[in-house]
Amino acid sequence: MDLSRNEIKGTLLADSRFELAYETMLDLSWNQLEGPIPSFLSKALSLDLSNNKLSQVDSFLCLTNVSNLNFLNLSSNQVSGELPDCWKHFEHLVFLDLSNNKFSGNIPTTMGSLSSIETLKLDNNRFAGELPSSLKNCTNLRAFDLESNELSGPIPKWLGQVSNLAILILRSNHFNGSMPSQLCHLTRIQVLDLSMNNISGSIPKCLDNLTTLAEKGSSNLTVWHSYGSSMRLGGSYNDEVSIMWKGIFAKYQSTLGLLKSIDFSSNRLTGEIPSAITDLVGLVSLNLSRNHLTGHITPDIGKLQSLDSLDISRNRIHGAIPTSLARIDRLAYLDLSYNDLSGEIPTGTQLQSFNPSVYAGNSQLCGLPLKKICDPKGTGLPNVSSSQEDHDELITQDFYISLGLGFAVGFWGVCGSLIFKRSWRYAYYNFLNASNDWLYVKVALIRRKLKDVLSR
Repeated sequence: MDLSRNEIKGTLLADSRFELAYETMLDLSWNQLEGPIPSFLSKALSLDLSNNKLSQVDSFLCLTNVSNLNFLNLSSNQVSGELPDCWKHFEHLVFLDLSNNKFSGNIPTTMGSLSSIETLKLDNNRFAGELPSSLKNCTNLRAFDLESNELSGPIPKWLGQVSNLAILILRSNHFNGSMPSQLCHLTRIQVLDLSMNNISGSIPKCLDNLTTLAEKGSSNLTVWHSYGSSMRLGGSYNDEVSIMWKGIFAKYQSTLGLLKSIDFSSNRLTGEIPSAITDLVGLVSLNLSRNHLTGHITPDIGKLQSLDSLDISRNRIHGAIPTSLARIDRLAYLDLSYNDLSGEIPTGTQLQSFNPSVYAGNSQLCGLPLKKICDPKGTGLPNVSSSQEDHDELITQDFYISLGLGFAVGFWGVCGSLIFKRSWRYAYYNFLNASNDWLYVKVALIRRKLKDVLSR
C-alpha cells in the first residue's frame, strides 16, 4: 500500500474497523502526519513514515508484537528526547533509519539485540556518549551511519569484529584517541569516513588488508538488500549515503556499489602517509586533508589508477611531487595546497590541466601551471632571476641592508654633528639665515623688474 507524497494531514488514530494484515508493506512517507504512531501499524512487514511531522515514537517502539517488522523508516520527522531502550523485540529488523530527527542521550544498549540488522542510520541527531559495546553483536550490519552527532570517546576496537561492514560513516562527531588497527579487519569495507573528529596518532600501516578496496571495479552498481520470508512476501532496498566528494557533499545510491572511498580529513593525524595505501588500487576517492601529516608523497602513488579525487591539502608534507601522479588518467579533482612541497611539477597532460590554486601555499614549487619558472640548470628549484615576483636582480637582501646602513650613517653623520657640536650648529643656522636673505632679495628684484616691464 503506497500512500506516499500526498497531503495527508493530522494524526493516525487506531480504529477497530481498520485492521492491518500481517506482511503488509505500508508507505506513508512525504506527508504531514503528526502525533504518535498507532499500535496497529506494528503488524506491518515494512513501514515507511519518513518525511512527516511525527513527534512521538516511544509507545510504538516498546510494543511487544513488533517482531514481524523487517523495515522501519522514521527519518526526517520531529522526534526529540532520548531513544527508548526497547529493541529486544525487533529480532527480524533488517533496516532502521532514525536519521534527521532530534534524538539525544546515549544510544540504547538493547540495540545490540538487532541480530538481523543490515542497515542502521542514526545520523543527524544529538546522540552523545560512547558507542555501546553491545553493537558488536550486530554481525550482519553492512551500513552504519552516525554522521553529525555528539558521540565521543575512542573509536571502538570491536568495530573490527563487525566483519560485514561495507559502509562506516563516523563523520562530524567528537571521537578522539588514535585510530585502532582493528579497523584493518574490515575486509569488505568500501566507504570509510572518519572525518571531522579529534582523532590523533598515525594512520595504521595495515590498510592493505582492506581487500575490497584493493580490488578494481565492482560487480554491482548498488549495495542491495532484501527482507521478508520470500520475494513474494518481502521487499528490497538499496543503501544511500552522503559523502564529501570533490569538495561538496553528494548523495549516492544508484551507483553506490562503484564508490570506494577513504576520508580521514579534518582530524589531528600525524606521521607519514603509509605506503600500504597505494595497494588499495580500487580507491576512487582519498581525502587526508587538514591534518598534521608529514613526510613525502609515496613515489608509488601512481598505482592508484582508479583515483578520481585526491585531497592531501593543509598538511606538512614536503619533498617533490612524484612523477607517477601525472600518470593517473582518471584524476579529475586534486588539491595539494598548503604543504611544504618543492621542486618542479611533473609534466604531463594531467597535472598541468588543474587550476594553479591546487598548488597554492607551496612556495618552493615551480613549473606549469604556476607562473613561477623553474631553474633552467635543472636544479628543480624556482628560477629567482626570471620569476615574475622579482623583476630586478639587483634588488636583493644585500641591497636592502646597504640601504639601511647608508641612511643611518648619513642621518647621524649630519644630525649628530649638529647636536653635539655647538659651533657647527651656529654656523649651520647662520648659513641658513644668509641663504634665506639672499633668496628673498633675489625674488624681490625679479618681481620688481617684471613689474617695470609690464608697466611699459
